[in-house]
Amino acid sequence: MNRVDPTLAGLQSLEAVDRAVDRAGQAMRACQMSDGHWRFELEADATIPAEYVLLRHFRGETRDLDLERKIAAYLRRVQSEGGGWPLVHDGAFDLSASVKAYFALKTIGDDPEAAHMARARAAILEHGGAAKTNVFTRFLLALFEQVPWRAVPSMPVEIALLPRWFPFHLDKISYWARTVLTPLLVLQALKPRPAVPGAIGVAELFVTPPEQVSEWPAGAHQHWAWVKVFGEIDRALRIAEPQFPPATRKRAMDAAVAFVSERLNGEDGLGAIFPAMANAVLMFDALGYDKDEPRLAQARAALDKLLVIGEDEAYCQPCLSPVWDTALAAHALLEAGDAPSFAAVAKGLQWLEPLQVLDVKGDWAASRPLARPGGWAFQYANPHYPDLDDTAVVVMAMDRFMRSGGGKDYAQSMARARLWVEGLQSKGGGWAAFDADNTHHYLNNIPFADHGALLDPPSADVTARCVSMFAQLGETPERTVTLKRGVDALLDFQEADGSWFGRWGMNYIYGTWSALSALGALEFDLRSAPVRRAVAWLLAAQNDDGGWGERAESYRLDYRGFERASSTASQTAWALLALMAAGESDSLAVSRGIDHLVTTQGEDGFWDEPFHTATGFPRVFYLRYHGYPKIFPFWALARFRNLRRSTPPISRLGM
Repeated sequence: MNRVDPTLAGLQSLEAVDRAVDRAGQAMRACQMSDGHWRFELEADATIPAEYVLLRHFRGETRDLDLERKIAAYLRRVQSEGGGWPLVHDGAFDLSASVKAYFALKTIGDDPEAAHMARARAAILEHGGAAKTNVFTRFLLALFEQVPWRAVPSMPVEIALLPRWFPFHLDKISYWARTVLTPLLVLQALKPRPAVPGAIGVAELFVTPPEQVSEWPAGAHQHWAWVKVFGEIDRALRIAEPQFPPATRKRAMDAAVAFVSERLNGEDGLGAIFPAMANAVLMFDALGYDKDEPRLAQARAALDKLLVIGEDEAYCQPCLSPVWDTALAAHALLEAGDAPSFAAVAKGLQWLEPLQVLDVKGDWAASRPLARPGGWAFQYANPHYPDLDDTAVVVMAMDRFMRSGGGKDYAQSMARARLWVEGLQSKGGGWAAFDADNTHHYLNNIPFADHGALLDPPSADVTARCVSMFAQLGETPERTVTLKRGVDALLDFQEADGSWFGRWGMNYIYGTWSALSALGALEFDLRSAPVRRAVAWLLAAQNDDGGWGERAESYRLDYRGFERASSTASQTAWALLALMAAGESDSLAVSRGIDHLVTTQGEDGFWDEPFHTATGFPRVFYLRYHGYPKIFPFWALARFRNLRRSTPPISRLGM
């Protein structure tokens, strides 16, 4: 490995790094809310703002022309030159996103013969038309009476009454699928109509006449044999469903409504994610609730809290990320280590502490009934669905703060969180995001699961975060069975090429950062084969400009290797943090990466990053955290400076 002095070969001096860290720190502190927390925008693709517009139209709400104008401007801006809409910035055409965006723009009032609409329509037809969209899009088209209900897989609301031993049960699918599907079952049973039937349609987007659409394409991941089995089940359900006893249907509807009502979460919404929140609103409408009924009013208000409204554009976020943003910002500021940053972290952790869920046994308790609550959720409030990733990152921030001389004692909060994380370990030793042993993989072959994301199995990145937490708290694999099993699972997750898959960040760069950070916190042998293979993979993935970048295509099912992309600030920072955790802080690769970050920093102290670098569902739904290019480059630069100056020591830091 080439070792260099960073003042040579055109690389940045430590003084330049100091200046970059100071600018980023000042900018980060300026983003802090008055109550101590951070929240940055969270952007997905065109589907969420399009669905927001269509929901308002479906309900017959009074039109907000200014808001519609701004959402339309956003949708037009993110349209690709080829006419359609991608799932990621500068990405490939996506049929379902394109149909929804076109439908929304037409609903707002864009002329179908306008150039951008004509291009969109041509692209949609070229890709087979609206009949080939995914299940969720065809469900929306069925609601708007654009296709018959037979174009949507049969999902009887009686599913809500199935016993837990049955092959399909709501407890066997992920939290996001559970909260989206439950109100959807009621909608499919009631089949509500738009407030103004037939007002707007998109028949021009079909190759097959809409009234003839009766089949749905299988997901690329779905095995033909399972597809055939579930297809036969669907046909049988269509015949049997009309014969289901009315009393049973009422009991099932009541169960679904009770499920939603218990988890409604006030104005933070069902599951605190847009699709579930929108379905809850439509469910209450379909049941005939008055618009002022508290549950319906709260559910509808929750949607508006997701809006980002600017001077010229507006869009709807898929959810809000204040806990995640605050915890990550705290780590970066703790790395910077100056007094103003330390004071900002103190306020941030004081804001986080009372958000710990201590009194609600959420859905996770179905598989782990003996575990005590103790986690944090991703959003402002989501007590039924805390997650392991946020919890581990919050605990590590609290621990760092205390070890750095913070006056507040978070030991009790950390102890409760540690027990909850331990209790949610899956049988194989790894950790998932929200549940334990959510691994009924055959269910990803049901028609509803054409997106391939029905489950929440253990992943390398979340496992790494939990391992990091235990290691930072002073546990060792020799003393703690939970940690030993977690480390074994993490090593088993390593790919043949030396990388780790990133479930919640894009992709192998994110997973490899997570894993190497965990191994570094464990004081794992940095000369060992797993670490050396990971380092070699990262070095080979570095771009000529010194940074790193990775495309969403790396999630494809026929993965053939790393999908190189233009360097991004967040992915470069992950690679640098990973290499530094592996003992490579004085390597040429790290110095070149630091040089890239210093030279691309903006005048505002942050970095420009239009790309999506995070993941909702691989191959289906991606996220652009506006906070990532603010937090992670700042963090990596501060870590580099600290390692070069050997202060403060970072031994056993999990991130």
